[in-house]
Amino acid sequence: MNIAIDGPAGAGKSTIAKRVAKELGYIYVDTGAMYRGIALYLLDYDIDIADAAHVEKKIENITIEIKYEEGVQQIYLNGVNVTARLRMEAVGNMASKASQLACVRAKLLHLQRQLARENDVVMDGRDIGTNILPDAEVKVYLTASSKVRAKRRYDEITANGNCADIDTIEADIITRDKQDMERAIAPLRQAEDAVCIDSSDMTIDEVVYHIMKLVSGERL
Repeated sequence: MNIAIDGPAGAGKSTIAKRVAKELGYIYVDTGAMYRGIALYLLDYDIDIADAAHVEKKIENITIEIKYEEGVQQIYLNGVNVTARLRMEAVGNMASKASQLACVRAKLLHLQRQLARENDVVMDGRDIGTNILPDAEVKVYLTASSKVRAKRRYDEITANGNCADIDTIEADIITRDKQDMERAIAPLRQAEDAVCIDSSDMTIDEVVYHIMKLVSGERL
């Protein structure tokens, strides 16, 4: 059983996908975190993504692994746990840009599809239902207004004791939406057979409930 959850940055895909996977006992595959892992590598080594051939060479032998430790997903880059660094704004922005490169997408595509072939999975990202898992049994396009998404991200940052400007966050979100929707390779869009859920005025429990109804075969 494959469940694909797509949508723009900050829509709550990861939070919802994790909850749905836990409810069903499925494996949660955070493709966004995998892209952020590559983005972190590009940032750490100051690799110019304008040179696609150079990027392809540099990422050829890197490893990105998903592991569960005490029930919590961890992302390992070249054997090092980098989970705590993946939510930085610079990493998210780089991930949006890097995901436009064919070599970056090819690097992760095989692993993602292999996981889905061998396991019951809930996978979230930008092009899961349209490109990675086009035959997924359940497809959801999860969205929310840019203001709501900015407020959620602002709360997440400030809750950890860090400073943030909500207007800057919203501007970054709008820019990333445009990048994701206009990229040449696998752009962000709702699959024709996906159910759109706008979570702007919904709680996490309400969104999870709607998706669980879809899994059980009920249409919203």
